[in-house]
Amino acid sequence: MKRNHKKVMLLSTLFSIFFVTSFAQNQLSWPKITQQNKPWARWWWEGSAVDTTNLSWMLNQYQKAGMGGLETTPIYGVKGQESKFINFTSPKWMDMLSFTLQNAKKLDIGIDMAQASGWPFGGPWVKDEDASKYMAYKSYEVKEGAKISEPIFFEQKALLRQEGKNRTTIDKLKEPISSNSNMQSLAIDQVQFPKNLKANSIMAYANSGEILDITSKLDDNGNLNWVAPKGTWTVYALFSGLHGKMVERAGPGGEGYAIDHFSLAATNHYLDHFDQSFKGYDLSYLRAFFNDSYEVDDARGEADWTPKFLEEFKSRRGYDIRNQLPALFGSSTDKALSTRVLSDYRQTISDLLLENYTQAWHKWAKGNGKLIRNQAHGSPANILDLYAATDIPEAEGDDVLRIKFASSAAHVTGKLLSSSESATWENDHFLSTLGDIKKKMDLFLLGGINHTFYHGANYTPKEAAWPGWLFYAAVHFTPNNSFWGDFSALNQYVAHAQSFLQQGKPDNDILMYLPISDSYAVRGNTMLRHYDGIEKGFNGTSLDVAANTLYDKGYDFDFISDQQILNSSALNGKIKTAEVAYQTLLVPNAALIPLETIQHLFQLAEGGAKIAFYKNLPNDVPGLTNLVERQAAFKTLISSLKFEKIGNVEIAKIGKGAILIGSELPDLMAATNVYAEKLKGKGLTYIRRSHEKGKYYFIVNENKTPVEGWFPITTKSASVALFNPMTSQTGYAAIRQNAGETEVYLQLKKGESCILQTFTNEVYAPSFAYTKTAGEALPLIGDWKVNFIKGGPVLPQPLVLKNLESWTVNGADYEHFSGTASYTTQFKKPKIKAGAYLLDLGKVEQSVKVILNGQEIATLIGPDFKVEIPSNQILAKNNLELQVSNGMANRAAWMDKTNQNYKIFYNINMSARLAENRGEDGLFTAKNWVVKPSGLLGVVSLTPLSTFKPE
Repeated sequence: MKRNHKKVMLLSTLFSIFFVTSFAQNQLSWPKITQQNKPWARWWWEGSAVDTTNLSWMLNQYQKAGMGGLETTPIYGVKGQESKFINFTSPKWMDMLSFTLQNAKKLDIGIDMAQASGWPFGGPWVKDEDASKYMAYKSYEVKEGAKISEPIFFEQKALLRQEGKNRTTIDKLKEPISSNSNMQSLAIDQVQFPKNLKANSIMAYANSGEILDITSKLDDNGNLNWVAPKGTWTVYALFSGLHGKMVERAGPGGEGYAIDHFSLAATNHYLDHFDQSFKGYDLSYLRAFFNDSYEVDDARGEADWTPKFLEEFKSRRGYDIRNQLPALFGSSTDKALSTRVLSDYRQTISDLLLENYTQAWHKWAKGNGKLIRNQAHGSPANILDLYAATDIPEAEGDDVLRIKFASSAAHVTGKLLSSSESATWENDHFLSTLGDIKKKMDLFLLGGINHTFYHGANYTPKEAAWPGWLFYAAVHFTPNNSFWGDFSALNQYVAHAQSFLQQGKPDNDILMYLPISDSYAVRGNTMLRHYDGIEKGFNGTSLDVAANTLYDKGYDFDFISDQQILNSSALNGKIKTAEVAYQTLLVPNAALIPLETIQHLFQLAEGGAKIAFYKNLPNDVPGLTNLVERQAAFKTLISSLKFEKIGNVEIAKIGKGAILIGSELPDLMAATNVYAEKLKGKGLTYIRRSHEKGKYYFIVNENKTPVEGWFPITTKSASVALFNPMTSQTGYAAIRQNAGETEVYLQLKKGESCILQTFTNEVYAPSFAYTKTAGEALPLIGDWKVNFIKGGPVLPQPLVLKNLESWTVNGADYEHFSGTASYTTQFKKPKIKAGAYLLDLGKVEQSVKVILNGQEIATLIGPDFKVEIPSNQILAKNNLELQVSNGMANRAAWMDKTNQNYKIFYNINMSARLAENRGEDGLFTAKNWVVKPSGLLGVVSLTPLSTFKPE
């Protein structure tokens, strides 16, 4: 057959152009790193004793270290700096904030602002009527014809809690509390002045069931002018007093009462102060306002009342709670009634905290063109709803399920970001390594957090003596920290991870119902319950069992509240919330569920969704309002279900969907077409997001050893891109299809992470370079010259070492030194030919910058101190420099042992996390520490490597 050579050549040329173009398009690169991708930090302004010179210097330091933003938080001051203190929100303080905003903008550093000097919201402008309140009651038994002879008062006893050492007594304090001088030194956490409180409501309950409001019978002297009618009566008197919680850790000009979070007037009055302070200032660059958790009730007693509570309760619950005071306080013989009234009381408190504080604050901020970041945990409310009313929900803590409460609210309500207060108490002072912090950052990322904040970064003047200005929390992200020169490596790692985790959409399969009504129904030692993940509020419940079981088995989920369920819909057999579709919704053996919630779950099922109930269906509705009608509707709904048992699961079809019940979670999930990621069973923890062409996986090796091999993922993929956020290495992973599953070949060191990007189409592009050893490890034999290049208290004399061991063995100057030492040696290129070599530094205390032939090739922060070096970077003769930085511990211990006082701060000063590090004065001390090993501690070697294609 005659061939058309011109046509063939044309087709060949077009194919080549297509192939080259496609190849170029498939070249992998990291997403462009933005300000928002980078980690941010809480920036403590101690005493707000800031000046323009040092603000500018610090902003530049953080910009060079790879930080994306800072949150200004005024806090207690430094002793000896009183003349430089600046009162919070004063004109001078606003000038410093304006300067910060202007200079941060030039450096592309974002700025948020804590809206209190400390926490919670409060300050000297909070008057008594707007301060947090508590409720008290007294009861009296009165027989027919008798009266209460004693004056009806509640004796509020003196209460004074202080953080500082400058103790005083209640009789030396003036009212209002903000009128006292030297508030920094007093460091008052809570105060209640002794006084008799007058009753604000008095109700009489007869044994016959009659109820009388006799409040009007009370005169100003506390005398109740009322004679008991026929029968035996119990009289309840309600009182309200100032809870007395002060702003915690407050800085100058911020000391005062915490606000009444349940009062709309109190919230608005509080925010009015900022409207006045902000007038005339350009705050356009300020991104968000921040609240550092509820933390009112960490004081004695509870803030459990607000002046308008009675009318708020009646309008929301439909009855007068004064008619149910015995039930409210647990004195009624009708325990079921008591439970329902208590539940209604707690639900009302939750509503008020959501509407009168969180939503009101958000509305105010939005009116000023700003976002809000809020830590809702610790609140006596459904924190999922509080987080959802926030632009950027913020978590803290060490438990991934606690962290997921904040990220869940972001996922379910379609918010791009959820943030974290990270590495607050990673270890005690001066002990945390960058590797420790990296591990904690991984925990937050795995918990769904994608906008991390370090806790925290201290403003410290450049001229301040080492260790500079410190905060009571234990990780000190300041230029005085020995790890500062290597800090950018951690920041780049976080930015890399967050650059993916801020893209696409959440991709968890399960919505897990938060059975808040069950929790509200549990009477404890206090009127309120406070919620902080599962541990506080749900510990030991079926929610605890279900959440931990599923997470441990490799399922992932988001928590969802009653209100959020009402905003969901059925779509193509799934449950849609905001822009995310979930496979199923799991109710974890809830006994009580609001009628509106169960009705909506049935509607979702009718629309095609599968609603799973772990162990049992609920058996009742909570609360007292319209109880008979609600119970009847509930019973009708439940009785309509007709179940068929299939295996271990009971299934009742409803419309296009179904209601399912099962006691074995894997079976129950399988019946809803949800399957675990098998990564978890192999010691790999993950979080998954979706993108237009597939999924993103962020995976961490939490095994105590390296892992290598084929790992299955539930996402059917034709190609998988592999990214290493620490080394920046990229390439397309080796994959295979095995029994209907996609398997990816991974090599992960202990603690190492990777990012997978899956594609439904096959991509032709450079493969990820998998390596294996191609020979024995070759120790670098020769002298090591050690020069101490920065740190103190003095730079020790240089050393020449043949065997690597802790530099602290060489005498006092070396023992006390915290800083960086340069280790240099020379070596020849190994005779064994290889495509690359593994440089293994052995044990390093604590981080190291690797420089080969004058070129920086890596910064290693642990736990693994190995780096692969391409063969073409190793010359015939090589100069290797290892800049090793130890921690702050040895220098701090020397200072404590020689009585050099660096703990010069007001308020709590520097507390110890561990009891063994607490001195006789109650403050942190390192005087009992042994010298911490520092530097290179073993053999450094090169191992030849070859690349291979996994089979």
